[in-house]
Amino acid sequence: MNAFDHQAFREELCARAASLSLNETAPALVARSLKADESELTAYGALSVRTGAFTGRSPKDKFIVRDALTENKVWWDNCSALAPKQFDLLLADAAKALESGPLFRQDLLAGADLAHQYGVTVLTPSAWHALFIRNLLIRPGEGISRGSNPTLLTIVHAPQFKADPQRHGSRTETVIALDMSRNIVVIAGTLYAGEIKKSVFSVFNFHAPAQGILPMHCSANLGQDGAASLFFGLSGTGKTTLSNDPARPLIGDDEHGWGPGGVFNLEGGCYAKTVKLNAQAEPEIFAATQRFGTVLENVVLDDGKMPMFDDVSLTENTRAAYPLHVLPAIAPGSIGGTPKTVIFLTADAFGVLPPLARLTPEQAVYHFLSGYTAKIAGTERGVTEPQATFSACFGAPFMPLHPSVYGQMLAQKLQETGAETWLLNTGWTGGGYGVGKRIDIASTRRLLSAALDGELNDAPMRTDELFGFSVPLSLQGVDDKLLTPRQTWRDPEAYDRQALHLAALFRANFEKFGTLANAAPGPHFAQAAE
Repeated sequence: MNAFDHQAFREELCARAASLSLNETAPALVARSLKADESELTAYGALSVRTGAFTGRSPKDKFIVRDALTENKVWWDNCSALAPKQFDLLLADAAKALESGPLFRQDLLAGADLAHQYGVTVLTPSAWHALFIRNLLIRPGEGISRGSNPTLLTIVHAPQFKADPQRHGSRTETVIALDMSRNIVVIAGTLYAGEIKKSVFSVFNFHAPAQGILPMHCSANLGQDGAASLFFGLSGTGKTTLSNDPARPLIGDDEHGWGPGGVFNLEGGCYAKTVKLNAQAEPEIFAATQRFGTVLENVVLDDGKMPMFDDVSLTENTRAAYPLHVLPAIAPGSIGGTPKTVIFLTADAFGVLPPLARLTPEQAVYHFLSGYTAKIAGTERGVTEPQATFSACFGAPFMPLHPSVYGQMLAQKLQETGAETWLLNTGWTGGGYGVGKRIDIASTRRLLSAALDGELNDAPMRTDELFGFSVPLSLQGVDDKLLTPRQTWRDPEAYDRQALHLAALFRANFEKFGTLANAAPGPHFAQAAE
């Protein structure tokens, strides 16, 4: 495929626009958005927006160009392919669609490590989308400088343009298409802003392993000794909440790289869920939602323009996008040293897993590849059965390569550094969802603190008979029964049945990894058979 001249493409598209906004800051973008009737201000000055029919990502409409570079590298079982010619038509048509109106250009950075940095240009017809991505990526000159030769990435964001499946090879009128050879992204047919952010991450995840960088869908912070801790977890497990700690400066909220020099943030902002947000449980995030320039997505406002975070009538996936620097404790330069502790978060709605378990390196890779949590099926008409969710590497939709590539890199990192890995369950105890209760946040924070501070290094442990990991027997400030889930159930035999069921789900999920499943250090399969 021919080389792509990013600079020439960007300049030509900007020259053809009816009007151009070039790297405007928050005040100007807020004013333009309000003037265009895209949004409204909350009582505290945040920008409130709605994303219409799409209130979340559209993973089935995401495509990667299949060419010489990607043919034998992409995990096509997990990714849809697009022909190069179809992508070229899509790119040309989307770019043409942007000619008839205003164009907002933001030249930003991704990657706090200057040696592994991307120069990201986003071209969008929407002022609020420009503000959104300006909040979330690295703004040059704000604590992180531009490297001497960043890799160029261009994102053409045409949310009102409708793709033609027959012409463009898309599934529907919505499409998120990534050309990994030329580092171009086209997003069409959806107003959901998270597609822009995740496209940057997807491109990084494709290229990073070849550069010796493990890309990670995790948050990260620093302990008092300067050592980094990583927090992996799917939506709803508490990743953002638990990594935001005034005593532990935040490296980043969601996307990182782990290289020879340690951990670095890919972003310059946070994209926090706000469902049921309150000032007592999450004061830092709550305060960020009250600042001028923050973008609130699909948050319902009352008549006084106050956000109602408990109202999920539009979606449960309500979000706040704000710059990292508004938080009270952040790591200088968004970098950290070699991780000392790795936390895998899960919200087990089956009520089976203990609130904390230590993993061997082999078990850590197994749970990394599994990426387990459980989602509640719903509360309408008495539906209470939880649903297991497995997402490889805790972010399968954004991981273009086979999970084993990332798993092998994690295994090597753990071996080289001796980082300790823990499984932290923020889900249910005393029974599954509908019967038991959610593990209280105070106990979760106490257990997390003990794991991070080394308090459990010499603590007595039991080996879980089914899952094989090590579980603390006691910890001051935590009910001993909580540490042994079976003891919290009224019917221990019902717990045993539920545990076997969950173990079988782990086993069935891991079978997709083929030969890796044969030696997997997961649940003891003989006991897990149903």
